[in-house]
Amino acid sequence: RFSCRASGGGLVQAGGSLRLSCAASGRTFSNYAMGWFRQAPGKEREFVAGISWGGGTTLYADPVKCRFTISRDNAKNTVYLQMNSLKPEDTAVYYCAAVFGRSSWDQDGMDYWGKGTLVTVSS
Repeated sequence: RFSCRASGGGLVQAGGSLRLSCAASGRTFSNYAMGWFRQAPGKEREFVAGISWGGGTTLYADPVKCRFTISRDNAKNTVYLQMNSLKPEDTAVYYCAAVFGRSSWDQDGMDYWGKGTLVTVSS
């Protein structure tokens, strides 16, 4: 069974940076497109960024474009989210998720979800 878990969250001041990691195990990692999602307090979970199985295709939500970068290392079964120029509105629990065989990041279509990691951005 495929599983993944996000880590790397913490408290950071506005304007700072964090790098989240999502380590996967259980199945062939390179068969899965990966995505990052987040859920802020009192809000619905939303898409943040996605990356195809080989890393050649990436997609970002408008609020994070030019500030966040998603990448993956298939040799390490890990996907990353580099977050720069953080804003208080980026405060949320961040989740990684996987979908088999296609580059699509609709929440309802993701096959596996990992436990989240909390990112808090202070003003």
